[in-house]
Amino acid sequence: QVQLVESGGGSVQAGGSLGLSCAASGRTFSNCAMGWYRQVPGQEREMVSSISRMGTTTYVDSVKGRFTISRDNSRNTVSLQMNSLRTEDTAVYYCTANCFEKVGTYSRYWGQGTQVTVSS
Repeated sequence: QVQLVESGGGSVQAGGSLGLSCAASGRTFSNCAMGWYRQVPGQEREMVSSISRMGTTTYVDSVKGRFTISRDNSRNTVSLQMNSLRTEDTAVYYCTANCFEKVGTYSRYWGQGTQVTVSS
């Protein structure tokens, strides 16, 4: 089992910045690929960004150049720095871990979510 606790959400005006952080416990953090998803009420959860165990990053096109994901294996944390925020970035943001269990088997875990609200 992996426990994920997000922090850092809040409200900001368009053009501003927010940083999200996720603290993981319960498993060897370095065995987990980490990521951030977001969800707007009535819509499907969307992958925002991910970072592999080796540090390879991916981003959804809409946040490229504005968001930066990073991980600190010594502190078991993953962060998402969000700059130049837009109203359409408003959502609940979820931290997720996809952890290696054994060859061919991974388990996914989710945090409780943190609200990000961007106003115009």
